Amino acid sequence: MTTTDWITDIALLLVVFRQLREDRLDAKTYLIPLGIVAFVAHSYLDSVPTAGNDLVLIGALVAVGAALGIAGGVYTRVRQVGTHLFIKAGAVSAALWVLGMGARMGFQLWVDHGGADDVARFSLAHQITTGDAWVAAFVLMALTEVVTRLGTIFLRGRMATREQRQPVAAGPRAAVAADRSV
Repeated sequence: MTTTDWITDIALLLVVFRQLREDRLDAKTYLIPLGIVAFVAHSYLDSVPTAGNDLVLIGALVAVGAALGIAGGVYTRVRQVGTHLFIKAGAVSAALWVLGMGARMGFQLWVDHGGADDVARFSLAHQITTGDAWVAAFVLMALTEVVTRLGTIFLRGRMATREQRQPVAAGPRAAVAADRSV
């Protein structure tokens, strides 16, 4: 792993650790993690290999990233105070984020320190054509995890503001009284 790899991975981990304390949901909540994964995608994603079972590998890891991202967004508390939304990553959300990031970092460290032959044998046995397929799969997994987590938080924020704006129903007695007045 290069220094850039370490800095990027640690920066993505810090994004959620920063949210362990409640903070206002604003543009930087979205822009910082999106900026980091955009940098990673630009730096590491040259192409998306499609030969053999490359797309199966990529699809599987993208699905894992989506599941982790959606679950992470669901387990992030979103609440409205006045006109502002606040978020706080819960323990489950943080654990899922660390699991996803840790799995990618662990895989990368394992490959760099003796696991490359095992990955090559697995790739050959399962018709994964190049190392670029692994890179694309893990980069797209991270990108998907970030985007789906932020998308889930965004949707939950919209629902929270919509619920805040809806008037409280008067109940069945008010409906009966309204019917009698007609």
